[in-house]
Amino acid sequence: MKETILNIFLVIEDDSVKEFRAKSYLIEGDDESKISYLKQMAKIDFANAEIFDSPLNKKGEFMKYKHFSKLETQGMHFRLFEDIFGYFNVPHNPLICVTPFYDGKLLAE
Repeated sequence: MKETILNIFLVIEDDSVKEFRAKSYLIEGDDESKISYLKQMAKIDFANAEIFDSPLNKKGEFMKYKHFSKLETQGMHFRLFEDIFGYFNVPHNPLICVTPFYDGKLLAE
């Protein structure tokens, strides 16, 4: 069965998450092959991915990457991507690959 999967990028400058980017695919296969595909496509996808706003705190400041990492460890980072999920109309708990773009360098495997 085909599933919509997402490559999501965190654009990080000066240790703050400044924007999100995302690219979707509708493909078949097991989860391992889908993740492998997303990792393989990361360098290509970043340049032509859709751009999304990064959340701001109560002071209007961008979230620190350290805070994102803490949310990710707790499994709560998915909440930050709700606009992306809605835009691509993906089901609950979609398969995603999150890749940082840190100070001008894509940190893909």
